[in-house]
Amino acid sequence: MTTVVNERPIPTGEGLTFEKVWVMFQETDRKFQETERLMKENAKQFEREMKKNAERFEREMKEKAEQWEKQHKETERIVGKLGNRFGELVEHLVAPNIREKFNEMGFCFTKTAMDIEINDPENPKAYAEVDVLLENGDIVVAVEVKSKPNDKDVNDHVRRMEILRSHADKKQDKRRYQGAIAGAVMSEAVRRYILKKGFYVIEQTGDTVQINIPQGFKAREW
Repeated sequence: MTTVVNERPIPTGEGLTFEKVWVMFQETDRKFQETERLMKENAKQFEREMKKNAERFEREMKEKAEQWEKQHKETERIVGKLGNRFGELVEHLVAPNIREKFNEMGFCFTKTAMDIEINDPENPKAYAEVDVLLENGDIVVAVEVKSKPNDKDVNDHVRRMEILRSHADKKQDKRRYQGAIAGAVMSEAVRRYILKKGFYVIEQTGDTVQINIPQGFKAREW
């Protein structure tokens, strides 16, 4: 008679004693324990490697963040210097050209002022700085000059025009007020946004400027 285990016949009788079976169980248990020990060691090793990789990743990200911050500050410093130089260019070259270009369009401005501060002692929030102000007896154009204008600059100029209008009303100034945005570098999207807000677009070209007025454009008045 035979007993089938895992489809392999194991002879019964004196060949398979209790002692032999006990030894087999002990050997099997030892192998299970060894396997469990190895699995635990592998798990701990894996956990150590994961922790080490996470720490290395965090350290590298921190180093990259610090490098990015340094580069960002350096970029801001360079842009700031360029902005200051462009401001000087506006003061000595661009502003007179802006007046000339507008006059060629029939505005006949008789007065040009730069770096104007508008303030109201009764309302500290009603404060505005105007880069270039062109005037004649009928109309005033406030020009905001940026090295590279963006949408926020345009929105800020809308608020600036509102302050100028309020200030003019208090002085009984009934002239029409219009605005313009001048830039050395200007994207097409920003150019469209400037026109959408009713401002003239003034772009630097070489050592002079040009005023782009598309067909059908009507400047907003305050």
